[in-house]
Amino acid sequence: MTSATKNTKSAGKEQNRFVKSYLFAYNAAQVVGWSYLLYQLVNYYLLQDAGFRARTTLWDYTRMTVIIFQNAAFIEVINAVLGLVKSNPVITTFQVFSRMMVVVGVVMATPTGKISPGLPIALFAWAVTEIIRYGYYALNIVNFVPHILVFLRYTTFIALYPIGVTGELLCFWWAQSYAKQHTVWSVEMPNKWNATFSYFALLWIAMLLYIPVFPQLYLHMVAQRKKILGGGKDGSSPAVNAAKKAT
Repeated sequence: MTSATKNTKSAGKEQNRFVKSYLFAYNAAQVVGWSYLLYQLVNYYLLQDAGFRARTTLWDYTRMTVIIFQNAAFIEVINAVLGLVKSNPVITTFQVFSRMMVVVGVVMATPTGKISPGLPIALFAWAVTEIIRYGYYALNIVNFVPHILVFLRYTTFIALYPIGVTGELLCFWWAQSYAKQHTVWSVEMPNKWNATFSYFALLWIAMLLYIPVFPQLYLHMVAQRKKILGGGKDGSSPAVNAAKKAT
């Protein structure tokens, strides 16, 4: 083996080690962030008194956590596009965009979105889902994923995904009524651009897109569940075999 070949392999290993360290740090940070949000939800509804909830809305209490860690999910799209992870860039973009639209384009944009009954529903579903998902990703990088975590990763979505979507759509519904009455973020004719834009219409388009997109994403997860938890040749699941190898 030539010196140049050795140097190339060494550089490749060093780069691979750097990528793994970066991905582990990113996923671990997301686990911490979403765990903190789940704590905030529990604290807000179960540990604080009614007086605190009367003075402080859920959005005021959780705002910074949601903004930081949900918008940080955009990094996942970059990772997928660059090939640092095996995730499908298109599917990842749809998943991230729908959440960011709820946070930035609905809750942050309208006062009614902030007090929607869908907000706590969505935040709860997001928090539990992301703790499991990012935890799975982080431990998968170090090749030690407990079977229970694999099971949760490919099972809890069955309930949490529809729950989260319900919360998101409720946020959209509460925001669209305000957008219609106040023409928020809209551009009306006449104007110097000779163009018009209806934020109210955009919200409805986003809601209607859930009809074709949600089933595809849900069925994709169902297929992934069957692939990961389905029976192997010996009758055991691939997840169990993977867990045995890791221990």
